[in-house]
Amino acid sequence: MLERCRSHYLGALAAANCTRALVLGDGDGRFLARLLAACPEISAEAVDASPAMLRLLSARAAHQGTENRLATLCADARGFTPSASGFDLVATHFFLDGLTEAETEALIRRILPNLAPGARWIVSEFQVPSDGRARAALARALIAGLYAAFRLLTGLRTRQIPPWRSLLANSGFTCRASQSFLGGILVT
Repeated sequence: MLERCRSHYLGALAAANCTRALVLGDGDGRFLARLLAACPEISAEAVDASPAMLRLLSARAAHQGTENRLATLCADARGFTPSASGFDLVATHFFLDGLTEAETEALIRRILPNLAPGARWIVSEFQVPSDGRARAALARALIAGLYAAFRLLTGLRTRQIPPWRSLLANSGFTCRASQSFLGGILVT
């Protein structure tokens, strides 16, 4: 379901003729590989704090022959500022939930000056659905369990999903489309 959520708008991105993507925290590069395959004119910069994930991502791109359109940077997004400009796409899939509200707001502020006019920011994230108390309770429990697991496994200090929608809206972005999955627990 996570993969389906991440890749839901690939067709729309291909139709939008994006040419420069900034992909933050894609892990092993499954989304990026699909993006590079779906959009033959796009080049991408992938930023991840894990050298191991960047190696997997690079190997995936090399396997499909798209490594010439990929640049990687090992960096923590909480302090990352793009060195290039003209990005017309930013992708953060199941990434912003690892940041606090202040870190998310600061990241958006640092990236904004490097975006082309009309740039798109695609987000996939967990959410608490607003339709039905039982569904909302289940989502809260699942999200709390995921945060507890990541806190134990990785030392993650964040305990809640930042209000990324309003932070992006306050920065001038408009939601063009939204699709929910898994009973509304996942959204892109």
